Amino acid sequence: MLTLRQLFLANNAQTTDFPLLLEFERAQGVYMYNAEGKAWLDLISGIGVSNIGHGNPEVIEAIKQQLDKYMHLMVYGEYVQTPQVRFAEKLASLLPQTLQTVYFTNSGAEAIEGAMKLAKRYTCRNKIVACHNAYHGSTQGALSVMGNEDFKQAYRPLLPGIQFIKFNEVDDLNYITEETACVIIETIQGEAGIRVPDATYMKALRERCTQTGTLLIFDENQTAFGRTGKLFAFEHFNIVPDILVLGKALGGGMPLGAFISSLEIMGSLKNNPILGHITTFGGHPVCCASGLASLEVLLRDDLIIQVTEKENLFKKLLVHPAIKQVRGKGLMLAVELDNFNLLKKIIDHSIAQGIIIDWFLHCSNSMRIAPPLIITDEQIEQACTIILQAINIYTNY
Repeated sequence: MLTLRQLFLANNAQTTDFPLLLEFERAQGVYMYNAEGKAWLDLISGIGVSNIGHGNPEVIEAIKQQLDKYMHLMVYGEYVQTPQVRFAEKLASLLPQTLQTVYFTNSGAEAIEGAMKLAKRYTCRNKIVACHNAYHGSTQGALSVMGNEDFKQAYRPLLPGIQFIKFNEVDDLNYITEETACVIIETIQGEAGIRVPDATYMKALRERCTQTGTLLIFDENQTAFGRTGKLFAFEHFNIVPDILVLGKALGGGMPLGAFISSLEIMGSLKNNPILGHITTFGGHPVCCASGLASLEVLLRDDLIIQVTEKENLFKKLLVHPAIKQVRGKGLMLAVELDNFNLLKKIIDHSIAQGIIIDWFLHCSNSMRIAPPLIITDEQIEQACTIILQAINIYTNY
């Protein structure tokens, strides 16, 4: 009889020739466990998903309660479904007045697709500005605004009319014109290796978009829900986008995305033609129930106000001659090393010692650290000790 690993390799589509092949049976808090009970400390939160940790009992209870009521009933936007209404109401209560209308989708990438369509429909323009080294998802539209040719050259032709600019470069904002439908930008670049823009750049970006009538789309798939020390990362810059894109942590561990805008802008999807954007499973009631419960736990337990102190602890501990830089905001950090070969050895060693770390698509010499926000100081110290031990083993220091 084939093992589970053999069946995985035989029947599940692979995305690389070297999957990690870790087998987990359960997850709780910041840990994931295999069948023998070995624990791994999750320092990447399933790539920015598990902000309040794995298996939160209140989230699980909300899911169970909704399962007993109903699951899918109708394509999104036709029936009044309580989980969708309550979650949208809660999100709107936490956002500026110009971000009050929520369109739930299945994922962050689908939300990016919807946001781009919305911008084109509302402005009646077809040009889009995006950033070099950006990552917005892997669907055809999202891939079109990815700023890394290596990852998308095999899939051309992609969307036309995309202009790429340098992130955090004020002079490049002149490429935004009266012909630009939208600028789509990560509030903090993720897969580029955690690049935090200057406040002056973000203010100039907002002003240029307003001046040209261009919609500003913030992709907060990785940054939202406390990850950077604010509920939403755009709050660090005292500006507001025209469209906000959410995913990853939005669903509390369940698949969910959303794009959010004003009633006026979002209303342009209703006519000429009607049903301007359609999703069957977007805003699934179980996912919305999970997302609302997760958000309520995040806010009630004051997890966000602890993030900066935990960031500082990581930066205090991760000091080594082989570490070139520790970049980031909150618990969204990049630890830069010399090259990918060194980093891969450190990743593999750390995983063998029970610490899950990772790298970035567009910055392969930097280590991703983005643990659940519930991580304790003791767990941070344990993780950093193992990482530093691994660095010592594979360097000459």
